[in-house]
Amino acid sequence: MQHFIRINDVSTPDLRRTLEMAADLRRQREAGTPHVPVLEGKTLAMLLEKPSLRTRVSFEVAVRELGGSLISLRPDEVGLGQREPVADAARVLGGMVHGLIARVFEHEKLEQLAEHSGVPVINALSDRSHPCQALADAMTIIDEFGADVAGRTVVFIGDGNNVAHSLAAICARLGMRFILVSPEGFELPPAVFEDIHRHEPSAQLDLMPEPRRAVTEADVVYTDTWVSMGQEEEAAHRNAAFEGFQVNEALLQAAPAHAIVMHCMPAHRNSEITDAVIDGPRSRVIPQAHNRLHAQKGLLGVLYPGG
Repeated sequence: MQHFIRINDVSTPDLRRTLEMAADLRRQREAGTPHVPVLEGKTLAMLLEKPSLRTRVSFEVAVRELGGSLISLRPDEVGLGQREPVADAARVLGGMVHGLIARVFEHEKLEQLAEHSGVPVINALSDRSHPCQALADAMTIIDEFGADVAGRTVVFIGDGNNVAHSLAAICARLGMRFILVSPEGFELPPAVFEDIHRHEPSAQLDLMPEPRRAVTEADVVYTDTWVSMGQEEEAAHRNAAFEGFQVNEALLQAAPAHAIVMHCMPAHRNSEITDAVIDGPRSRVIPQAHNRLHAQKGLLGVLYPGG
C-alpha cells in the first residue's frame, strides 16, 4: 500500500492486514506494552482544512505512540490551490516530511498530493470519501460479531455522503451487505455503486426508501448528520427532507434484538439520532470513536512496515 486515498484503491489483503494490526496494537496499548517504533526518525505533516476532534487527536496520538513526529499545518498558511498550486506544495512537502495526512474539501487535492509528493498520502476526509472512518467502522463491527463478518448487513440511514461511500466500499470488501436508506435525491450517485462493483463484483449493495423495513434485516444500524460541513445553508431543506429518517427507539423496535447502533460523530442529538439511542445499550458510538486511534495506528503500521 503506497497511499490511502479510497477504500477501492486498496487490496482486500491490505485492508484485512490493517484491521488485524489495529487490533493487535490496541491489545498492546491496553496491556501497557510499548509499540515497535515503526515511525522512529520520521516526521509526518497533517493539514486539516475542515476541523475535527477525532481526526486530529487520533492521528497525533497514533504518530507519537509509534515513535514519530507530527507537524500540524494551518490551512491559511498552506493555501492549497490558492497561495500556490497543489502540485508545487506537494513537491516541497514531499522533500521535507515522510508522509502527508490531509482533510480537505475537494478530493482532487488528495489525488494531486499523491501524484506529486513522493511520500505516502492519507485521506483524512474529502468531499467524496472518508476511508479512515470506514476502517474504524469495520473494526467496531468485527469487535461485535467476530473476525468473519461476511453475510452481516449494515443499514445506513441518512445522506448518501462521503461516510456512506467509504462504508459501502469496505462492506463490499469484507463480504457484508450494505443497504442505503435515503430520501429521494439524497442517495449515493449510481456511479459510486458501479465503481464498487468494478472492484468487488460480488458486492451486495441495495437502496431502500423506508427505514423501518430496512432495519428488520440489520445487524448494524448506522446514521450520520444530515447537514455536513459546508452545507449549512441547506439545513432547513435537508432537515425537512429527512423527516421520518431519525434513528430512535421506535425504529429500533423493528430491528433484530442483536442489532447495534453506530454513528461517526459529531452527532446532532435528537435530530438524526435521539439521546435515548446514542446513549442506550445498543450504541457502540463511543467505542467506534476510540477505534479511530487504533485504526489509524494499523494504517500507519502497514504504510511504514519497515520502520
